[in-house]
Amino acid sequence: MSMQFRKIVFILFSFLLSFSSHAQTQKQLENKRKQLQNEIKEINSLLFKSKKEAETLLSDLDDITQKINVRTKLITTINQEAEALSLEIAKNEKKIASQEKKLDILKKEYADMVVKSYKSKNKQSRLLFLLSSENFLQAYKRLQYIKQYATYRKQQGEEIKGTTVHLRALTDSLQTREDEKQLLIALHLKEKESVSREKISQEKLVTQVKAKEQKYITQIKRKQREERKLDKKIERLIREAIANSNKKKGGNKKSSSFKLTPESKKLETSFIANKGKLPWPTKKGTVIRKYGKQKHPTLEGITIQSNGVHVATEKRAKARVIFNGKVLSIQLLPGRKKMVLVQHGNYISVYKNLDNVLVKKGENISTKQDIGTIHTDAVTGKTILAFSLFKETKIQNPELWIGKSL
Repeated sequence: MSMQFRKIVFILFSFLLSFSSHAQTQKQLENKRKQLQNEIKEINSLLFKSKKEAETLLSDLDDITQKINVRTKLITTINQEAEALSLEIAKNEKKIASQEKKLDILKKEYADMVVKSYKSKNKQSRLLFLLSSENFLQAYKRLQYIKQYATYRKQQGEEIKGTTVHLRALTDSLQTREDEKQLLIALHLKEKESVSREKISQEKLVTQVKAKEQKYITQIKRKQREERKLDKKIERLIREAIANSNKKKGGNKKSSSFKLTPESKKLETSFIANKGKLPWPTKKGTVIRKYGKQKHPTLEGITIQSNGVHVATEKRAKARVIFNGKVLSIQLLPGRKKMVLVQHGNYISVYKNLDNVLVKKGENISTKQDIGTIHTDAVTGKTILAFSLFKETKIQNPELWIGKSL
């Protein structure tokens, strides 16, 4: 491979490298768009299950509000992706113009060389050129010149060929990017139309909900009291389990931590090491309530406190344990629903709203093992798992521990 050809390869590599960070951003936007599109599919599949009765109006309004929020994020992402593509297209156009200019110069230089070569190609004239040298050293230099000229001519031909290939690749890439941009513009318009239709439905539901707003506010406050009561029960169960653990192992009865065996300590260390990477407690689903204090999605002036996450999933779906552990407790809840607590050292994962349980108290279970069937509400048609996480009796944000996507 000649030095000139190596130079061409280096230029091509440098060009591709210059776009690497940009291409990475483009890929991230594309992945985010696909994730949001999947989230909308999940919402359509898992949330819109109600019988459209008066009792489900607030639930229906929450669903459509969530879908509008996700679709709005999708539109923003599509816009960002289209803008990134526009920048890439503009850079490609400048690069093509530069390459075309370079190609014209190379072709002109090559044409001049061909003419000169044609004029001096006669072997007799080359021989006379050498024989007319004043001494041997001059003759040797003239011979080297003739060889270098021939080599340079060959290199110019290679450079023209490489530049032409590069130019064709750039042109093809530009056309592909233009096509992608047009598809994104079409998708943007489609999503905007969907949002417009959904907002009309949302406004109708808002009007209907407003007529019974006080009734819904009372229901929400009652549910919040029930959730706080349940969280207190969980804390009491954990305190009792800690006391029993320390009593059996001769530890401090007043300690706020479990008296752990070496195996349990090792398990807890592994649990902590997997923070942010733990699997979701359902195989499929979408989060309909996040952790922490938050405004109600549809009722103004109403704040709800969530000590976990609520995940909507498929009917008859199973709750699965997020990490290796031991079943600490199984509790019966109002409405004959069940709750399972699983211990991972000093951490306890909690799975609420189960119809039946597939594990036993004291049983050692493995990551992603099914622990029970999630209850489906007969009125709303929704299958929702309430999941929370504790360190001893202190509530944790499960979203910091679980992987980023289902």
